[in-house]
Amino acid sequence: MKKETKDSAEELIRSIFDHIGEDRNREGLLDTPKRVVKSWEHLYSGYKSNPKEILGTVFTEGACDEMVVLRDIEFYSVCEHHMLPFFGRISIGYIPDSKVVGISKLARLVEVYSRRLQIQEKMTAQIADTLMEVLQPKGVMVVAEAKHMCMVMRGVEKQNSQMLTSAIRGLFKSDHRTREEFMGLIRN
Repeated sequence: MKKETKDSAEELIRSIFDHIGEDRNREGLLDTPKRVVKSWEHLYSGYKSNPKEILGTVFTEGACDEMVVLRDIEFYSVCEHHMLPFFGRISIGYIPDSKVVGISKLARLVEVYSRRLQIQEKMTAQIADTLMEVLQPKGVMVVAEAKHMCMVMRGVEKQNSQMLTSAIRGLFKSDHRTREEFMGLIRN
């Protein structure tokens, strides 16, 4: 990040202190603007990555005609509406046609999209669409389950609420047995 951009971001944090009635010169807050800006570099690092490049290395050897599932991939993201965190897990299933990808690449794909200002519905669809475009499988299904701090900390304050989203593409959409098989695998 350029120095002038970093400096203005740090001043923005100090302005937030003023807005909420906090003393920007209080000892505990003196280095907070620097720490916040540094944390943003990590939290929003998804903008610096091309999701299609993450899936750039594919394999034809080992490609199968059976479902490939990676479940319970932890993720942390920030809601674009309130800039509050949401976090949970994502499960991905796909049926290869002629290409497979290393499983760590699936987790990295989740990281790219979750490290952006985001809504869960869009993130779920982006993961599925990218897999369909790059791997060209027979089908993809992505299920995300998350707790949203905008629901827990403010507004309706529902502590135990969790949001579920799914993106269903190809064979998963047209064949309910395939969809049920995936759901059974991620439940166990």
